[in-house]
Amino acid sequence: MEIILLLAELIPCLLIGYLLGRFKENLSLTISRPLISYGIPISLTGILLKSGLELPLIESAALALVAIGILMTILNRLPSLKNLVPNRTLQLGSAFGNTGYFGIPVSLALLPDHALIYSIGFDIGATLVIWSLGPILLTVPSKVLSSNRYWKNFINGLFSSPAVKGLIGALIIHSSPWDEQITDLLWIPSRVVIVLALVIVGMRLSWLRKANLSRIKIQIISIKNALIMKLVGLPVIMLIISSAIRLPSVMREALVLQAAAPTAISILLISQAASRDEKEATSLVVFSTIIALISIPAWLLILRL
Repeated sequence: MEIILLLAELIPCLLIGYLLGRFKENLSLTISRPLISYGIPISLTGILLKSGLELPLIESAALALVAIGILMTILNRLPSLKNLVPNRTLQLGSAFGNTGYFGIPVSLALLPDHALIYSIGFDIGATLVIWSLGPILLTVPSKVLSSNRYWKNFINGLFSSPAVKGLIGALIIHSSPWDEQITDLLWIPSRVVIVLALVIVGMRLSWLRKANLSRIKIQIISIKNALIMKLVGLPVIMLIISSAIRLPSVMREALVLQAAAPTAISILLISQAASRDEKEATSLVVFSTIIALISIPAWLLILRL
């Protein structure tokens, strides 16, 4: 029943986006720009206020950073795996999932209400990093990453991050006397932004109608290692961590399902802004989203064995 509810929320949004994408290919760019500037910060503010700014939020964010850090280290340091995902865009796509706009609906559909704070914590931790480091990694040459310019870009990226803006907004509203009223007002817009982000993913799925079978095979081969790392590798790492430190079962389920979310739409938006590896980013977002409709229910069954 829970899985049916999940699919009932996800599939219509993706289908609407797919149909819109067929009629107007560049519509996703038109929607994504204001979504990044205004929608994502407002959504994160509303979701943070709804879940509560409490210690589990920070703990979940920290665990997300640990899991992502381990995967990125493995991809860049282990000789046997270093060449499997050499592309920076694919590396980011392997580590950062669509936690806010795919993972949060998953949490709402499959897990009890009190699991939402863990899912949001994971999303906040990952979102802070991807919107801070992602643009830098895709636009700054490798030789500059260790220089002062890198840290300047990092600080600028951090404070322009939609996640940081959302966090600051939530802290300001939380300290105001109108906290509860504003929280109620922001909850509906927050959910609308989630729907719009899923629609954008659906628009990118419309790319499939132009692709013949041979082209699809080539694209899948080029991103298969990143797909495996994202949908299997990262959730396995998160499962090992959560089992090792004996997290409560609900928290473990929330974090592993967030780790199993398909590649973030953020990767596609950042690659488009940087004019770099757009085809790879599109393929990874599209195919990971399609496969996740099967792999996430599978992960839920595994977690509850």
